[in-house]
Amino acid sequence: MTEQAHTGFVGHLIELRNRLMKALLSILLIFISLVYFANDIYSFVAAPLIANLPSTATMIATDVTAPFFAPFKLTLFVALFAAIPMILHQVWSFIAPGLYQHEKRMLMPILASSILLFYSGIAFCYFVVLPIILGFFTNAGPDMMTLAPDISSYLSFALKLFFAFGIAFEIPVAIMLLCWSGATTTKSLKEKRPYIVVGVFVVAMFLTPPDVLSQTLLALPMLLLFELGLILAAFYTAKPQQESEE
Repeated sequence: MTEQAHTGFVGHLIELRNRLMKALLSILLIFISLVYFANDIYSFVAAPLIANLPSTATMIATDVTAPFFAPFKLTLFVALFAAIPMILHQVWSFIAPGLYQHEKRMLMPILASSILLFYSGIAFCYFVVLPIILGFFTNAGPDMMTLAPDISSYLSFALKLFFAFGIAFEIPVAIMLLCWSGATTTKSLKEKRPYIVVGVFVVAMFLTPPDVLSQTLLALPMLLLFELGLILAAFYTAKPQQESEE
């Protein structure tokens, strides 16, 4: 390795470190600004469960430290989710200098779409999926049962679903990137559709809690997003071909 190449490599490492520090700083600043409202944030996330609990039932804490650490943990995850645009901005700022102009024009909409889709997945989970799942499970037990969900257990359940749906909603972006990079084509994906359908249900099984309802509510949107990704990828990959022909 020549001295110039070594200097360039070290410079990239320093820039990467600075970008990571800025991303972590953005998470920390958002967390500090939200930590005062930790209990309110937890109440908001627990609202779908509270709405489906019997009037005489309440949530409980089986650990002495849970009333403090559960809202604290949730606020940290909220800060992480809220900082995703800043984190992706740092990633983009790091890789953009190495891209051609036409690549930047193509990837910028994908980057913006990935942020929007991630938040859409979380919103879909909170406003649609959680009420359905919790409404079913809180009313499925025997009448003599007293339901008293633990706040830490519910938090783990909700965060797992939020993360699963946020990632699952990135399917159109993943398909567009795969087709744009030449790793696959829309025609090949269409031919493999039966295997993809089976794979989607398997992935949903691992991403969601162990119940058929959660898996189905995740798998069906994933299949619809897969079809959307095929449509967008066909349009997205056609544009560069037209430009190259001109």
